[in-house]
Amino acid sequence: MRTLHEEPPPAARTMVRFGREMRQAHFNFAPSYTPLNHGSFGAFPSCVREYQRMLQRETEAKPDTFIRFIYPRLLREAREAVAPLLGAETDEVVFVPNALTAINTVLRNVTYQDGDIILYFSTIYDACLKTIESLEETTGVRGHCIELTYPVEDDEILDRFHTAIREIQRKGKSVKLAMFDTVLTFPGVRFPWESLVPICKEYGILSCIDGAHGIGHIDLSDLTRIGPDFFISNCYKWLMVPRGCAVLYVPYRNQGLIRTTYPTAEGYQPVPHRETLSQTSYFVGLFEKVSTIDTTPYICVIEALKFRNQVCGGEECVRNYCINMAKEGGELMATIMGTEVLENKARTLRDCCFTNVRLPLDVAPEGSQQGRREGKIPADEAKAVADWITIATVNEFDTFIATRYYAGAFWIRISSQIYLERADFEWAANVLLDLCSRVRKGIQSSYD
Repeated sequence: MRTLHEEPPPAARTMVRFGREMRQAHFNFAPSYTPLNHGSFGAFPSCVREYQRMLQRETEAKPDTFIRFIYPRLLREAREAVAPLLGAETDEVVFVPNALTAINTVLRNVTYQDGDIILYFSTIYDACLKTIESLEETTGVRGHCIELTYPVEDDEILDRFHTAIREIQRKGKSVKLAMFDTVLTFPGVRFPWESLVPICKEYGILSCIDGAHGIGHIDLSDLTRIGPDFFISNCYKWLMVPRGCAVLYVPYRNQGLIRTTYPTAEGYQPVPHRETLSQTSYFVGLFEKVSTIDTTPYICVIEALKFRNQVCGGEECVRNYCINMAKEGGELMATIMGTEVLENKARTLRDCCFTNVRLPLDVAPEGSQQGRREGKIPADEAKAVADWITIATVNEFDTFIATRYYAGAFWIRISSQIYLERADFEWAANVLLDLCSRVRKGIQSSYD
């Protein structure tokens, strides 16, 4: 059995070509399964799986020894390993189980007054919106939504952000905090978070970045120069660690704002005791043990980074392949289906590992019988059709292709990853052509 710090065997360090060869050599998908939706739940290589199992075996062999004495040291090493990816110092980053836990930790530690506003965009992740709505029930804060419909230019997003702040201020209210993404969930596009942070600073607004699709996906090494007040990113999505691991970045200047974890745990100290500690030692101590859960995913960051460096050639190699394959694969799918990829005029939306491709399905106005004869989908049935396509990809083709009716058209989102290649995108396009043909025939036959 490998020890915790033993280097992987030479075979594990052998460079393998990205694409199907990588999938077969290092990942654990079923042979029949085509993984096109990495962005939802991630995936991690076999060496990380074996490392986690080793950690779990050691935990079970000597629970008190491992959890009380070995784990804190390994946790520190994991934080030391992940911090450089954010351009941060070790004591500015802590681990939590997922991005939503971190979002709640930040939002529920901020103190609100009547008239305070949390500013967000309509593209917000739904559970983050629910968190804001929950706060509206228990505090004086209120949410304010900025509507966006893609494709949209980055400059327009910045203009709408400025306008919303000024309108709120004219009403005598104050934007306490703004929350926005690095990469949106759907549509899966790059968001101009780097340009929004300075605007927050200009107006004295706390910036909370939902970087669920961040670390391992886009370059974040310049994060501390950009200077958000809080930054959250899932590690289990794009950094290839087991599910149940996210990183919370809180710069030294803001660590005094974080008074408790959620749930509150043994690291919490009332104000009199807290004041005897440095803000940083208190902040780091809060997150060392928050209830008893399997925290081995946190420590697996170390092994995941070894894999990405030794097998994949480093973070830049992974990013470049995934982003370029997303662009290339999306364009290939659009060509096969005779449609288009989602992009704006400045061509900034596709600087990420997602591609969004329109399906060759037309939508008829509600109540239009002529449209049904022509195989068009009635607008009031569009969501059901999108759901059917998604489910059909699972049940009939052993994959998952997220399909949505968005802005008057049908769009799919596919995640690029080092275990995919052009042939996978080509196959997905042909699957979707088949399903779209069946949808049109079904619409026509239901009319006849």
